Amino acid sequence: MPAPPDPASVTALERLAARTWRGLEEQPYGDWLLRAGGGFTGRANSVLVLGNPPAGLPAAVADVTRWYRERGLPARACVPGPAADADAALAAAGWGRDEDTVVLTGPAGPWPCPDVPVVLADAPDEVWLTGYRAGGALPASATAVLRRAEQPRFASVRPYPPPAPAVAVARGAVAEDVLVISAVTVDERHRRRGLATALMTTLAADARSRGARCCVLQVTASNAPALALYARLGFTEHHRYHYRTAPPPAADSRGPARR
Repeated sequence: MPAPPDPASVTALERLAARTWRGLEEQPYGDWLLRAGGGFTGRANSVLVLGNPPAGLPAAVADVTRWYRERGLPARACVPGPAADADAALAAAGWGRDEDTVVLTGPAGPWPCPDVPVVLADAPDEVWLTGYRAGGALPASATAVLRRAEQPRFASVRPYPPPAPAVAVARGAVAEDVLVISAVTVDERHRRRGLATALMTTLAADARSRGARCCVLQVTASNAPALALYARLGFTEHHRYHYRTAPPPAADSRGPARR
């Protein structure tokens, strides 16, 4: 059994990653960070629980709940592994727990991949967005959240002419010397052809030109094919986090945000 990661390194990496996928509204709450982004993704619509809040934990849970409900959002917390006391307080208040998300670290490429044409852009167009949402609707805030980072890049594989959607997409953003890759989505009819690796290779080459030396990925623990792929590319587990969500008011039938 590997030793647990140093809490300081978890905090540093989580704060860095938070700079690459941000809420449209952010507010410090002691050491915690409140984030709201119109309900698009858990990362942009959850309080990042690191360090200490400005009040005792029961009062902090109540404050966070109120902050999100004032914005018409479910109260949600992103809880990395070292935040055990806060996690216990959230559980005691009845907040439900999602499955673990595994945070992986590895090289910023290059990786062997097929010769696949990849389009790289500074903003997500409709072809990219349609490939990402895989037929599902995105909220109005989605594009703004996706673009809210320092020089994000949007990679896609487009074998068919527009308006056909991309068959594979991914997003990359650099903070300091770390490339954070997210939103990796491959149409199920085009999987196991190396498209995800081709996207990552393109994003990594661009990031290395801007000083990136390593890469971070976040994958749900149940996504065995993705974890196997990233292991082959040299990624290893750094730590885990999970979300907790407050019990909704009786009249609130809102579903979970996409990660």
